[in-house]
Amino acid sequence: MTVVVTAKAAPPPDLIARIHFAGAEQISADTNSTAFTNFFCSAEAQALREQTLNKLSHFPYTWFKSRLAAGANEGAKQLCPLLDDLLKSEWILEIRDTTNGAPESALAIRLNASRAQLWQENLAGVLQSWTHLPARKTSNGWLLKKDLPPNLVRFVRAGNWVILSCGENELPLSDGIVRRVLAEKRPAPVERNFWLTVDLDWPRLARWFPPLQEFDFPGIELQFIGHDGDLWANGKFTLAQPLPPLEKWRMPTNVIHQPFVSFTMVRGIGSWLERQSWARPFEIQPAPDQFFIWTLPQIPFQTFIATPVENATNAIRELGKNLAVAFNTRLQQLMLGSIQPATNDARIDWRGLPPFVAPFAQAVREPGGDFLLVGLFPYWPDTNPLPPELRLQFSRTDLLYYHWEITAARLPQVLNVCQLALMLAQRQQLDVRSAAGKWLHRIGPTLGSTVTEITQTAPNELSFRRKSRGGLTAVELVALANWLEGTNFPGCDLRLPPQMDGATAALAPALSAFPN
Repeated sequence: MTVVVTAKAAPPPDLIARIHFAGAEQISADTNSTAFTNFFCSAEAQALREQTLNKLSHFPYTWFKSRLAAGANEGAKQLCPLLDDLLKSEWILEIRDTTNGAPESALAIRLNASRAQLWQENLAGVLQSWTHLPARKTSNGWLLKKDLPPNLVRFVRAGNWVILSCGENELPLSDGIVRRVLAEKRPAPVERNFWLTVDLDWPRLARWFPPLQEFDFPGIELQFIGHDGDLWANGKFTLAQPLPPLEKWRMPTNVIHQPFVSFTMVRGIGSWLERQSWARPFEIQPAPDQFFIWTLPQIPFQTFIATPVENATNAIRELGKNLAVAFNTRLQQLMLGSIQPATNDARIDWRGLPPFVAPFAQAVREPGGDFLLVGLFPYWPDTNPLPPELRLQFSRTDLLYYHWEITAARLPQVLNVCQLALMLAQRQQLDVRSAAGKWLHRIGPTLGSTVTEITQTAPNELSFRRKSRGGLTAVELVALANWLEGTNFPGCDLRLPPQMDGATAALAPALSAFPN
């Protein structure tokens, strides 16, 4: 896969986050905007956008409700049109450390005079309602001082840009942006050909925003651009610690066969898995360091995972014991069967589920060594060999992750598997009649293939590249749809209402990928 890589200066040492979005109006004028318009300009996309913006407009009041003045107006009607401008217009968001130890954030957005005036009036009105404090007018905007941190909020109009900033006692970042706009007509130098750029010092960002600590992400730099009707992405991840030496690829060539709808290979993740609390019931020692995942086209649930192990029989025995202890009591309470090791210690089955799915794990011995094979549907051996282009990937010493899929075909499969998993976990399934469900149905046929690569370019640096029609894989699209339809969005609470019992949850909504 070939991508455009542009040399990029190192970020300033005080930078915590910077995001630059070119804006829908500018992207739509690009001759390479086919992928963007297919994804975001249909009637279904507009309905989902309006629903999402409406949810977001209520979110700030809900988030800060305990800290707002009594009788504060929610302000959703004032915020919703401003959020719409964040989709249409170019903007830059920066968060930086300051000398007083508190971060400062600044949003610079390009607006015409009428929209700038709307921002100025609506934001001042909302903040005054929330704090019961007046915003002091200035020659080019307003300034609000309050007791709770951050104690300064400032709105400034400079040329064709609006700068909204907040900080503690001082606003040096905002001052610098205003000076650059007045002198250079732009708030910051950016790569204008990119549609979206993201620079995040995730560990430092998580220290200031504790909910982000739940996600163990490294430093992230990403750039997105349209090319020949596709969306290309490239970037890098900066790790806190160097990766351990990579083990040579060990692939079960006799088990994996085509035709594929998707194929994934990853290595170097054993130490990361050992740190994940959710993975403890699945732990075998030593932790697997490589995984191969592939999906066949015939049945939605024909997804298989293989991982090399030192002794497959011992690994199956250990895994079966761990899973039975962790899950069987709860599964039996929910009348969802149980996990049962086979008498020969070479296989584990999850029995008692609906007849269209039969999860299993079994030991496999190949010339390349022992493997665990896991699937959602019975495995049928085949003799079709791997295509040559996939075999070539195993000779790459720097490759950590490779994923290829026919996204249009993979999307309904992933949705079916996700619906089943949510049903079994007694979580809210995605309603295919919802705005997000209709959007997935609309874009599905427009999706081509997606290819993603992650390579190691330095001991603690990974390079990321992707070429796709819409920028996201089928798994990412389904996850996005579930998130957008969550009842507490932008949170992600998929718990069922208390009054719904297990039987009702299993029937509503029915398991179906797309409406007729």
